[in-house]
Amino acid sequence: MRPPGSIPIKDYAIETPMKKSSSSGGDGFHEVKIDLSPNSAIAAINFVLKDGETGAWYQHRGRDFKVPLVDYVQGDGPDGNIAGEKRGFGIWPGAFGQLSSWILKGEVLTTTGPDGSTNSGDPKQESRSLERFYDEQPIAKQVSVDNSVTVSVRKCPETAKNHIHVETDLPGDVVIHWGVCLDGARKWEIPSAPYPPETIAFKDKALRTRLQPKEGGDGCWGSFTVEEGLEGFLFVLKLNEKTWLKCMGNDFYIPLSSSSLSARSTQSLSGGTQIPEKKAKENQEGSISIYTSGIINEIRNLVGDISAEKSQKTKSKEVQESILREIEKLAAEAYSIFRSSVPTFTEEAVVESVEQISPVKICSGTGTGFEILCQGFNWESHKSGRWFMELKEKAAELSSIGFTVIWLPPPTESISPEGYMPRDLYNLNSRYGNIDQLKEVVKKFHEVGFKVLGDAVLNHRCAHSKNQNGVWNIFGGRLNWDDRAVVADDPHFQGRGNKSSGDNFHAAPNIDHSQEFVRKDLKEWLCWLRKEIGYDGWRLDFVRGFWGGYVKDYIDASEPLFAVGEYWDSLSYTYGEMDHNQDAHRQRIVDWINATNGTAGAFDVTTKGILHAALERCEYWRLSDSKGKPPGVVGWWPSRAVTFIENHDTGSTQGHWRFPRGKEMQGYAYILTHPGTPTVFYDHIFSHYRPEIEALISIRNRNKIHCRSIVEITKAERDVYAAIVDEKVAVKIGPGHYEPPSGQQKWSSAYEGKDYKVWESS
Repeated sequence: MRPPGSIPIKDYAIETPMKKSSSSGGDGFHEVKIDLSPNSAIAAINFVLKDGETGAWYQHRGRDFKVPLVDYVQGDGPDGNIAGEKRGFGIWPGAFGQLSSWILKGEVLTTTGPDGSTNSGDPKQESRSLERFYDEQPIAKQVSVDNSVTVSVRKCPETAKNHIHVETDLPGDVVIHWGVCLDGARKWEIPSAPYPPETIAFKDKALRTRLQPKEGGDGCWGSFTVEEGLEGFLFVLKLNEKTWLKCMGNDFYIPLSSSSLSARSTQSLSGGTQIPEKKAKENQEGSISIYTSGIINEIRNLVGDISAEKSQKTKSKEVQESILREIEKLAAEAYSIFRSSVPTFTEEAVVESVEQISPVKICSGTGTGFEILCQGFNWESHKSGRWFMELKEKAAELSSIGFTVIWLPPPTESISPEGYMPRDLYNLNSRYGNIDQLKEVVKKFHEVGFKVLGDAVLNHRCAHSKNQNGVWNIFGGRLNWDDRAVVADDPHFQGRGNKSSGDNFHAAPNIDHSQEFVRKDLKEWLCWLRKEIGYDGWRLDFVRGFWGGYVKDYIDASEPLFAVGEYWDSLSYTYGEMDHNQDAHRQRIVDWINATNGTAGAFDVTTKGILHAALERCEYWRLSDSKGKPPGVVGWWPSRAVTFIENHDTGSTQGHWRFPRGKEMQGYAYILTHPGTPTVFYDHIFSHYRPEIEALISIRNRNKIHCRSIVEITKAERDVYAAIVDEKVAVKIGPGHYEPPSGQQKWSSAYEGKDYKVWESS
């Protein structure tokens, strides 16, 4: 039954190339034909689609497509993943324009006895096989785009009115719907005249203006004048009848009030609030910190185009809106930092005045951007029974090294001593210490300037008792859930909840986060931990097991200063050798971060895996992707990438995926000089590597390398990788030779070790 060109994928799937359909004409449809024997025992076909160009995977509502071949195969209801669920005849639109239906043929099941006789089964056990149906499901393809929108605001000293200039390189006719708001509620109001040419009222709530084409024909622009005393300027862009450019369902918002916009006659917002230009280089200005430059650079890399017709690939609406939401957050953050760094001048005299500086809002997905994490335990730490007290004595020592965040082990009562099989979530007497000792260690780390992450296991929970069938799925303690809290498709624990939104963890009951009572209880628990213990943020265990949207719910409720999820799955291999292109792997991690709306970062498992292959095989060319960027999550979404080379699972006494021995410092030379938020494993700190780790952390802090720093890869060959970061630090790893380019910029050696070296710009 395997079509030509099919190859087996491990022992559970077949990969088959699709061919262009001969009946599709010029529409570019592709198809594959699978011939099935009518006598086979196959009940259904499951499939997913893979884009050969990008490596992206496409599913149906987050799950595999399923084509049932007999009618007893159960789906997920009206919103399930079964193709062709609708029964009955009807004309379906589509490429083939044919009659679509389920055509089922009834058969009575028969059984063959030991003597060769056959017995008809119960008529109620009748099975009907599927003869034919036709169905269409939409697929959204992701694309890279290259457009920008720039907004600048200037207050006129003569009239005190605000002049707003909007400029974009979006192609075609672009219409801007715009208005103003009077307060923080951001309710649209129509401002008083004058208005630009070709402006009309739209539903008495907004103004609609066609932007004017630029002289060279490359894009368009518009200028708007509004009265003083307004809180903000609101707008959305309309590209065509089906395409609107918004921010996660919200409108673009430009602050105008005196509390958020300084009145200056000679300065503006550094050329405007930049709202995306993909892969453009930053125009550095001395008045703006390198941190702000990094934010704007990330904004430029996050831009997405809503229009599939004007792009080479199409992003799904949800992903686009999430990216635009992130752009808005970053733009506001950059603007806030800019205001705190530029003095305000009055019109009457050039005298510096005192201005109230707005605090920069810290995003849980990034923290401040300058965090350096220390994992404060290993797989054996529980054995002393007083780990919290032992770690407390090391707080000042770890602070002196330069760490800013400590990740503590799971605090709850647990079936396993390491803490990752929690039972009573409110019982904080663990093998690491009791609740009072936990409070002491958190307080001590706060005193020496640390933020403290709690290790929260939300995916699964061990039960207190068995149900009537002898299955462990009844919970006790303060959260005394029953089997409705367990997902229905966990094969071992007979849950009565809904199907899982992720992968199952088979050692304990998987919690159904779609249940409102579960989410309510977990949000209350996280808020209790924040208040009672003093945790500042979360490390979230096994987030592959449940949808990232639930994580957003938990983070919104508990308001951590920093959050990172463990999304760990296998990289891509061909015949046992790691593929160079790991875009599909990092895409899965980015998709999870997107599902959280960027409220959490994720451990950059992709970068760790690529470092393994590069260092083990002396193939340092792997550290540059096809576009000359870092090949892990740090190359796509650096502010949400938490980099690491080892942890309690991969190393320690477990050693599930140990970093190449003797090459650990090359790994640290990479992650401690590159963007992202680096994490150092406890075992490596208290080892002979400590002096080298201290030196690299000192270089990072001295040069203010942060999660959004800009990387320029200057060499990626068989035996050497080299890069320049923020034009301040140069690094090379590998046995090959490299020296930073000579010229106006002078470089001096800062530190070197076995097969790595770091330089600083002098």
